[in-house]
Amino acid sequence: MIYIRILIVTAVVSMMAALAVGQGTVKSDAKVPYKTGKPSDWPKESDALVAAPKNHRLLLENEEVRVLDVTVAPGEIEHVHSHRWPSVLYIMSAGEFVDRDGEGHIIFDTRTLTTPLQLPLAMWKEPEAPHSIENLSKTITIHGMRVEIKK
Repeated sequence: MIYIRILIVTAVVSMMAALAVGQGTVKSDAKVPYKTGKPSDWPKESDALVAAPKNHRLLLENEEVRVLDVTVAPGEIEHVHSHRWPSVLYIMSAGEFVDRDGEGHIIFDTRTLTTPLQLPLAMWKEPEAPHSIENLSKTITIHGMRVEIKK
């Protein structure tokens, strides 16, 4: 069973890397700012799987990685949550959205970009402080994969 999981993770990461080559790969601080900080300061109940389970589905977890399938339906607002490990975030689909910090202040709003995000989009993210995504689209589900690196 563990070998099947390892194969799945390897396939997902390989697919993400292959699709990202030359297609909107950016550093997270280049176009999509976000808040980071000390994960030890964030309450354990703010973890994405605990605080926003409707939007984060666990695909695989072991002592080295955690792989999440992330979705935010049209018009939906996620519950405030955090990500305690650095990760690769691969966004496959998204319309307009707003990302807010734990206090509700806007961190990022796609409507302010001079050019739309190029999707698919792969980015490296340090641990992400409590935040919440609001999907402003009426038709497009935000869909991504997050591979959190535990070690």
